[in-house]
Amino acid sequence: MANYTLPDLRYDYAALEPHISAQIMKLHHDKHHRVYVKGANEALEQLAEARRSNDFGRISQLEHALAFNVSGHVLHSIFWQNLSPDGGGQPDGVLAQAITRDFGSFDAFKAQLTHAATTIMGSGWAALCWDPIGRRLVTTQIHDHQSEITQAGVPIMVLDAWEHAYYLQYQNEKAKFFDAVWNLWSWADIAARYQVAQRIDLGLDQVVEARV
Repeated sequence: MANYTLPDLRYDYAALEPHISAQIMKLHHDKHHRVYVKGANEALEQLAEARRSNDFGRISQLEHALAFNVSGHVLHSIFWQNLSPDGGGQPDGVLAQAITRDFGSFDAFKAQLTHAATTIMGSGWAALCWDPIGRRLVTTQIHDHQSEITQAGVPIMVLDAWEHAYYLQYQNEKAKFFDAVWNLWSWADIAARYQVAQRIDLGLDQVVEARV
């Protein structure tokens, strides 16, 4: 059985300063993200043991733990790659055209995603997702790591709104953190994820009216 692993960062801890401090990056990646990897692997082991012992009463609880930890692992892994010391600015090409088509303008999209992050109650994420049914980009709030996601929606750009992502540097002024992150987005990474996501075909015909 394959285990989940903590990916290395593609840049130094201090590479995103002054927008995200090295202290936060080290703690966030090495401690918080590692906890989700460990939790996912432990849930897998416990699920296997529960099946071997026919202890099916534990399965639903363990599957919930697996979903929570794997989702945390995936979202953090995307987040690290969404960021770059050379990021910022605005996207171009196909991604820029899609953002304008689905949000009206880049500024409208930026405001919508930032508002999604700022207004999360408790812990969670804001995300730009591809909806393969509607064939459009959408923003969404992800509470904790997994709820509120449109089924089949694919996150291509995620913004961590858990306190551990910003509190050591920005304390209770989380809006400043969300603004600062716009200096770091790797649009090349996000565009590549958009291109891959568009290939998804769920084989669900006639569930959405064609655009005119």
